[in-house]
Amino acid sequence: MSLVETDDVDGGEILSLHQRILSDIREKILSGAWTPGHRIPFEHELTAQYNCSRMTVNKALSQLAKAGLIERRRRSGSFVRQPQSQAAVLELHDIRIEVEALGLPYRYERLERLKRRSSADDRARLGLSAAGPVLALE
Repeated sequence: MSLVETDDVDGGEILSLHQRILSDIREKILSGAWTPGHRIPFEHELTAQYNCSRMTVNKALSQLAKAGLIERRRRSGSFVRQPQSQAAVLELHDIRIEVEALGLPYRYERLERLKRRSSADDRARLGLSAAGPVLALE
């Protein structure tokens, strides 16, 4: 794994170079600095900018394409994709898969799992009409 000195920190770990490239490009897209149709710098331009191998840049661009943020066209380059229109039905994606597709680490820790009878406050917050069991996670 190639590492580079950086102020970018994710979970207390220094980002690998391909993660930093991925993060930088993703930020430019999500912030609107690069609008749909914008041509991403060519791989050789990014290798010069980040002082890395073409394989490292290619890995970051491949993950962005897999996440649906960019479109890669043979002999034309990579371009920011149009945001996908929202469907009438809300899709629930597996957050672990989405995070890992971006090449970022995914982890969680369940501190407590408690099954108990619902309180009046629980019923009010959850819109329940009758007392019953609830599952409390922390």
